[in-house]
Amino acid sequence: MARTRAPELTLLPSEEPLSLLREDGSPVEDSPLAMPDDDVLVELHRRMVIGRRFDTQATALTRQGRLAVYPSSRGQEACEVGAVLALREQDWLFPTYRDSVALVTRGVSPLGTLTLLQGGWHLGYDPYEHRVGPQCTPLATNTLHAVGFAHAARVKGEDTAALVLLGDGATSEGDTHEALNFAGVWRAPVVFLVQNNGYAISVPMSKQNAAPSLAHKGIGYGVPSVLVDGNDVAAVHAVVRDAVASGGPVLIEALTYRIEAHTNADDASRYRDSAEVAAWLARDPVDRIEAYLTSRGLLDAARREAVAAEAEEFAAHTRAVMNADVEPDPAELFEHVYATTPAHLREQAAALRKELA
Repeated sequence: MARTRAPELTLLPSEEPLSLLREDGSPVEDSPLAMPDDDVLVELHRRMVIGRRFDTQATALTRQGRLAVYPSSRGQEACEVGAVLALREQDWLFPTYRDSVALVTRGVSPLGTLTLLQGGWHLGYDPYEHRVGPQCTPLATNTLHAVGFAHAARVKGEDTAALVLLGDGATSEGDTHEALNFAGVWRAPVVFLVQNNGYAISVPMSKQNAAPSLAHKGIGYGVPSVLVDGNDVAAVHAVVRDAVASGGPVLIEALTYRIEAHTNADDASRYRDSAEVAAWLARDPVDRIEAYLTSRGLLDAARREAVAAEAEEFAAHTRAVMNADVEPDPAELFEHVYATTPAHLREQAAALRKELA
């Protein structure tokens, strides 16, 4: 397919979300975005199917008591997969607690991804191995981490960009505004991707923001802004790809929806009705890319079955590693706190070992 020139990034976002695929999977002929290559589209679909199956498996593990909590990202796969696959190997990802699908797409193992949500004392994976920062539970603190990291990389002369994921609720936090301001002043190579899923737990967008869109918030900081259809994985990938290539800060708002509750501890029926959920289910991001690939002859029944089987295998592996009982070592309480363990902690550790023996 012929590729068009990427649109020039501007401070003012478009009035309507940019897209490449309509809800029925048909292509948008006059889109200013460049359609990803066919092999990229096929891989985007594959990763979305695997990611969704992983997400439903993690939700089931939470109900079984294997996870302390799990914030589902069902319905947001286009945002997470599309964005992560737009990164280069040297780029870094700064995720939130809802971005487990983004982590496994980046190559983090299921066990490493879910260790924090299982209640483990450590992160679960090596950030430097995968170039993925810790999953951020406090809202918006990862925005400052990403800007600081990206600025440091530029100072050191490194060709590295940072992608920071955040929700609509995080844009109401002071950290986000500080991060956007520093990014604008320093021209830091950081991409802010706001997954606007409609609610900050139970607070709807109408009670959070009076601007025409969250993307408009970039104007005040001199940061180019983009509004994109967050259920169109081709468009999300194209927008993030172009933002990374720009070499400067970019604020992207992706309009999407959280199909499941905020977490397993949330009752979403208290603040939204089933008709609203049904309307967004009809805009499913996986169905959209499948319809397009099928119409292009890039996805047939055999390929669809093969991807589904791979997703089931990934889910089975996730179950196996998460259902394995691990005997905790109490002595680990004294490790990984100080570079040199102080004397009083060495004494306490010795007393504990003696008591356990």
